[in-house]
Amino acid sequence: KEMEALFDLAALLKKPRMKVQAPLAGKTLAMLFYKPSVRTRVSFEVGMAQLGGRAVYLGPEDVQKGQRESQKDTARVLSRYVDGIVARTFAHKEMVELAQYAKVPVISGLSDVHHPCQALADLFTLREHFGKKRSLKVAYIGDGNNVCHSLMQGCAMLGINISVATPAKLKPQPEILAEALKLAKRSGAKITVTTQPKEAAKNADALYTDVWVSMGQEKRQKQKIKTLKNFQLNEALAKLARKDHVVMHCLPAHRGQEITDGLLDGKHSIVYQQAENRLHLQKAVLLWLLKGKK
Repeated sequence: KEMEALFDLAALLKKPRMKVQAPLAGKTLAMLFYKPSVRTRVSFEVGMAQLGGRAVYLGPEDVQKGQRESQKDTARVLSRYVDGIVARTFAHKEMVELAQYAKVPVISGLSDVHHPCQALADLFTLREHFGKKRSLKVAYIGDGNNVCHSLMQGCAMLGINISVATPAKLKPQPEILAEALKLAKRSGAKITVTTQPKEAAKNADALYTDVWVSMGQEKRQKQKIKTLKNFQLNEALAKLARKDHVVMHCLPAHRGQEITDGLLDGKHSIVYQQAENRLHLQKAVLLWLLKGKK
């Protein structure tokens, strides 16, 4: 219900003529980025500005994790300065610790386990494109990473079927899958994990992929590319999907690696609609947390 409410709010905020009278005036968001970003940073900074608030960016050179002060001290001090914190961390345990000691809302901008804001924007984009009533199947093909985890959980909550195709060595974490399966029982969603991309893509409404090598995994680059070479999202897989399917990617994309140019730029692509919706969805999250649900 909260996700649907966020989607409704994001849709309202996206309307071209929607005027919001600075509802977050006087509010400040700390952007604690141990991991740099383009879309996450810009969408949150612009979102706060459009809502009348202010964002303060603290990049890797500012925070120097573990060298200047502990995570708990950072959380306690920032809580006395700002109204909310959005963080991008390498290890998920750092996000958990930040939330544990902060006295203000903490938004996960990404960790090595989850990417919830991305998944929310993705699911909002699917609802925007297909409507609320249609029963959907999402095919996620590639690395069973943080994006895969959050997308899988989000689909499970909303009753959207998802088929995840990854190499055996790169499957989603068992505990994340178990939680998603538990959620799926309540919603009626079907979740499958396979090592066969063709099986996942068959009759899919949405084909989704992500980069094969995430930031911080550079030492594993050659091995991961070799492992994932047969998991490219390409025209052959697209032919197995429904005729009106859409192609999705959370960006940045390595063209010709995890996805072909033809699909990324093709008529079925809603990739840039996805990217835009990060702004609208995150504005909804900011309003929800910093202004109040009412």
